[in-house]
Amino acid sequence: MTSAPKPEAEAGSGQQAEEEPAAGAAPARSPGDDVAEDLDAILEDVKRERDEYLELAQRAKADFENYRKRSAREAADAERRGKAALARELVPSIDNLERALAAAEEGSEVARGVELVHGELRATLERAGVESYDPTGERFDPTLHEAISTQPGADGVETGTIVETLERGYRLDGQVIRPARVIVSE
Repeated sequence: MTSAPKPEAEAGSGQQAEEEPAAGAAPARSPGDDVAEDLDAILEDVKRERDEYLELAQRAKADFENYRKRSAREAADAERRGKAALARELVPSIDNLERALAAAEEGSEVARGVELVHGELRATLERAGVESYDPTGERFDPTLHEAISTQPGADGVETGTIVETLERGYRLDGQVIRPARVIVSE
């Protein structure tokens, strides 16, 4: 059996299709073009994910910094409130020690002991940032002073001037813990 010769049109049509694209059709694509497009698409997806993760990491870092600062501020506020509460509890004891010193015989052993305790308590409060103030001679300020009474002004003393401090005032970081109890000239 001999094979029939192939018609020339059939044999040539396959080669012609490979060599010349049909009119109006896109040029033939090679498998490498598809791979390059796939890689470009994957690269774009990876870049987009990278940018999202970078933004997420930056946001997390900023949130953590804000948390750290807020925690430090809250801890400092709690410490200040604790110091103020302790000072409020100790101030009456200091006042009583000052009254005992005023009533004790100067130079006595009791006066010396009371003076030592008084000095230690005041030093402890000062180390904690609590300061006492004696406003004698200053203008009366209701935010810093509590007027217990008034007395007629002496010569040369302006009205509203503090003439005597009955109990010292105490403040912590500029905030009044207890106002000074004073007598004011009228």
